[in-house]
Amino acid sequence: MAVTARNGRSTASPLAGSPMAISTTARPGSLGGWLSRIPLPKWALIAVAVAVGVLLLLFLICIIRCCCGKKKPRKKERVSLHAVSSSTTASLVQPEAEDLEHGVEQTGRGKLQYSLEYNFRAQELKVGVKQAAELKAMDSSGTSDPYVITYLTSDVKKRYETRVYRKTLNPVFNESFTFQVPQAEVPESTLVMRVCDFNRFAKHEVIGEVRLPLASVSLQHVIEQWSDLAVGSKVKEEQLGEICFSLRYVPSTGKLTVLILEAKKLKRMDSHGLSDPFVKVHLILNRKKWKKKRTSVKKNTLSPYFNEVLVFEVPFNHIQNVDVVISVWDHDKVTKNEPIGKLFLGCRATGNQLRHWSDMLSNPRRPLAQWHSLQPPDVVDKALGLKSHLKLPLPPR
Repeated sequence: MAVTARNGRSTASPLAGSPMAISTTARPGSLGGWLSRIPLPKWALIAVAVAVGVLLLLFLICIIRCCCGKKKPRKKERVSLHAVSSSTTASLVQPEAEDLEHGVEQTGRGKLQYSLEYNFRAQELKVGVKQAAELKAMDSSGTSDPYVITYLTSDVKKRYETRVYRKTLNPVFNESFTFQVPQAEVPESTLVMRVCDFNRFAKHEVIGEVRLPLASVSLQHVIEQWSDLAVGSKVKEEQLGEICFSLRYVPSTGKLTVLILEAKKLKRMDSHGLSDPFVKVHLILNRKKWKKKRTSVKKNTLSPYFNEVLVFEVPFNHIQNVDVVISVWDHDKVTKNEPIGKLFLGCRATGNQLRHWSDMLSNPRRPLAQWHSLQPPDVVDKALGLKSHLKLPLPPR
């Protein structure tokens, strides 16, 4: 019994599960001490650790697949392009140049509403320019400054222009023009209505045009219709040149100042391919000749620079009835001077000339400069009711 008790006492001390063994062998705060307090066997702890590791591994795999998955569409595109033949690939990626130009020219130019009425007794064609819609934007601001030029191919010198409408793609014109067309010439004529974008200091751009052969329409009744604008024709017409000048009017003093700045691309008038240009400025009051001044002559040039000021006294009660005729001439010492081209401004003018005149009246005391295209002298004289190349008397000094 004693031996057994002694052996029990001697073997009881090393038991792992006794509190005495834990307090004497485990260090406080150590990993073993922390694990020993979890009421789970070691195999369970190992299983939990393995499960957590597997979950972390799966999470990392998902992240890697998501990041790499963004590049897959590019690989598919490359494969799909290589799968087809080279000619088909070119047609899918790069269209034919002719189709591309045709699409650019024919789409997005807008449309024009107009009317036609032919008077068989007076042999007159009345053209009404009604309105335009959905015009192509020509300015950087996303708008245009449209106006319409109307003429017949049988007489290209006789042209009419509507007013300029600022910053709009849907202008309403409601203007009518009359052409003298003999009935025998109607089938051979084509009506051209060209919509242009106005630019004060640059060349005006063509938005599009409607070309209507009169032989293709019935003029027995009034026609009113819409037509899509097509690309402007590239038929070159005689270019007489352009001139830049400024206008300034002071109502309180009655002074009208015309500053002739320069001209360019003038028509060659001399045998050696140049001209000796100068500029005349006439004032017409109530359709009667009134005053005239001129610049100096610039020798052997088609792009003269004048920068000359011509001042006229025009009382405020006359300004509404005055037409300013600006003409460019070629000086010749041997024979008489020849006109190169001219234009007129005033309340009876149309198009750009009327716009320039209106801007001057709306901005008194402020000089306003603008480029203008020269027109055939006989066309301007006919519009003014003057005879061609009529010499006006010099004002008394």
